[in-house]
Amino acid sequence: MTTWLTNAWYAAAWDAEVSSPPLARTICGVPMMFYRKLDGEVVAMRDACPHRLLPLSMGLREGDSIRCRYHGLKLGPDGVAEEMPIKTDPVNTRICAETFVVHERHRFVWVWVGEKDKADPALIPDLWPCSADGWRFDGGYYAIDADYRLAIDNLMDLTHETYVHTGSIGQPELMEAPIETRTEGDEVFVTRWMPGVDAPPFWAAALRQTGKVDRWQICRFMLPCAVIIDVGVAPVGAGATIEDHDQGVRGFVIDVMTPETEDSHHYFWGMARNFQVDDDGFTARFKTQQGGVFLQDKEVLEAQQESVAANPGMRLMAYNIDEGGTRARQIIARAIKAQNTAQAEA
Repeated sequence: MTTWLTNAWYAAAWDAEVSSPPLARTICGVPMMFYRKLDGEVVAMRDACPHRLLPLSMGLREGDSIRCRYHGLKLGPDGVAEEMPIKTDPVNTRICAETFVVHERHRFVWVWVGEKDKADPALIPDLWPCSADGWRFDGGYYAIDADYRLAIDNLMDLTHETYVHTGSIGQPELMEAPIETRTEGDEVFVTRWMPGVDAPPFWAAALRQTGKVDRWQICRFMLPCAVIIDVGVAPVGAGATIEDHDQGVRGFVIDVMTPETEDSHHYFWGMARNFQVDDDGFTARFKTQQGGVFLQDKEVLEAQQESVAANPGMRLMAYNIDEGGTRARQIIARAIKAQNTAQAEA
């Protein structure tokens, strides 16, 4: 049994990553390759030629089709053979490569890894700040050698910022402020409100002023494996509350984890913000800063995964601060169980 939901949308790539040359990426244990047709539409196909299994991502683009670089079998964007290795042979259209449903939204290329008839775009995680007017969104990508659920644990428990991200977004008050965890359907929210604290360097620079601030963090988990975090600071006295906080600088940390294997995942990260939205230089600097923060997480998660493998007789413990991640894991497990039950009864 896998650790991920199969009938779900997963971020396969940033929109800019997919172009005419094929992009190879393993999604939920399935080797896939992605490319754009001449009209810009994305094709997703199993990355294995149905002839001798050479990765099709090594192939040659010809119009909207792909030709295997080994013996020259040509496949159309629907995966069906268009030309045999010996061109005089009649085309056998029963020869085909598996294709997958794709959809572009919120700057990402999403792929559905399960039953095609269930691929409803309405099920794509609601990353609304990435596409809303008045917001600016950009980010990057890291390959992380760790179970994607460890990343969800990390993002739903931000007390780690105090120690992992010292000097950027971490501060001792994170360990002192109470947190509230709640579940709404298949979503989990972890809320932290920190009134009258010093802004950490990362946020002081964004606010462009000194003095005490009110700071908030609202983590939201969404199936199958996305976490967005409403974060920011406002000057004390500006009127910000945990329910209404557009008075200072506000952003949404965007985190989308896509399983690669049982112990590795693709991590798409970014920030959508509602301040300095027209400043391209700030966007580039902000992206560089954020990338540095997430490199620290990558180091910790990969070391944690190695330790999990090295200590098979031990299990992860859950304290009060882990409640958000624990609830997210429970939701994932329930969704997988329900899906497996439905498939067995079909």
